Amino acid sequence: MTSFAAPHDAHADGHAATRSVTRLSVGVAVVLIALKAFALGASGSVSILATLADSALDLVASLGVFFAVRWAATPADEDHRYGHGKGEALAAMVQAGLVFASALFVGWEAIQRIFDPRPVTAGGWSVGVVLISLALTAWLVWMQGRAIRRSDSMAVKADRSHYAADLASNVVVLIGVISGAWLAAPGLDAAAGLVVSVWLFWGAVTMLKTSADHLVDRAVPDADRIAITTAVLSDPRISGVHQLRSRMAGSVMMIQMHIDLEPTLSLEAAHAIVVEAENRLLAAFPRADILIHPDPRGRAERHEPAGAVPLGDS
Repeated sequence: MTSFAAPHDAHADGHAATRSVTRLSVGVAVVLIALKAFALGASGSVSILATLADSALDLVASLGVFFAVRWAATPADEDHRYGHGKGEALAAMVQAGLVFASALFVGWEAIQRIFDPRPVTAGGWSVGVVLISLALTAWLVWMQGRAIRRSDSMAVKADRSHYAADLASNVVVLIGVISGAWLAAPGLDAAAGLVVSVWLFWGAVTMLKTSADHLVDRAVPDADRIAITTAVLSDPRISGVHQLRSRMAGSVMMIQMHIDLEPTLSLEAAHAIVVEAENRLLAAFPRADILIHPDPRGRAERHEPAGAVPLGDS
C-alpha cells in the first residue's frame, strides 16, 4: 500500500516558503558583499577580508540553494520515480566544498598577516558595516528558521547553518577590527581572521557529513524509527512490524515495512488496516512516502536481495 508524501497543500506551503527564503538569502548575500567590499577598501582589515570572502561564497551557495530547492520540488517523473528531493543534499554538499575553499583562503591570509601585521584603518566604517551585517544575518537566520518549520528543507537547513556560523564569525571579526583600529594590536585582527577560518572549516565538515548521510540513504534517527513502529503497532490488529526501512529524500521521509496481520482477514479488511496505519504515520510525519506490505502472521518471508544483511524485526 502506498501513500504519496503529504497533502498537496502542505507541500505547496513548504515549497512556497523555501522559494521565498532562498530569494531572500540571495538578496542579503548581495547586500553584505557590497557593504564588506566598501569596508575592506576603507580599512584593509584581514578580518573584513575574511568575512567578505565568506559572503562571496555565501552568494554562490545561496544561488545553488535557490535553484536546488526548485528542482527538488518538481514532481516525480518516469526517470525519477522517487522525486528529486536529493537535489537538496547535492546542493548542501556543494556548499560544504565552497566553505572549505573559503576556510583555506582566509586561514592562509590570516597566517600571513600574523607574521606581517598591517594596521587597520577607518575602524568606524568597518565596525558600522559589521554591525549592519550582524543585524541582516540574524534576520535572515530567523526567516530561514520559519521556512524550515514549514518545509523541513535540507538545503535551507544547510544554508541556515552557514549563516548562523556567520553570526558568530562576525562577532569575532568585530573584535578583530576594534583591536586593530583602536587598541594598536593588528595581530589580533589577523588572529580573529584565523578563528573565522577554523569556524568555517568545522561548519563545512558538519554540512558534508549531513549531506553524505542523505545521499547514501542513512536510516532516519532511532527516535523516528521508534515513533514509526509505535504509531503502527498502536492498532492491536497489527501484531508485528519487520523489515522496516527508512531514508530521507529531500524533506520527504521514505518508509517501507512489513506488518503481521491475522491470516483469515479478507483483502478488504487488511487494506483498511493498512490505510489506517498509513494515516497514523502521516499524522506524525506529514511529508512521508509510505509503503506497507501486509503479511499473514507466522508466514512472513524475507525479501532482501541475495547477499544482503537481513533486516531485524522492530
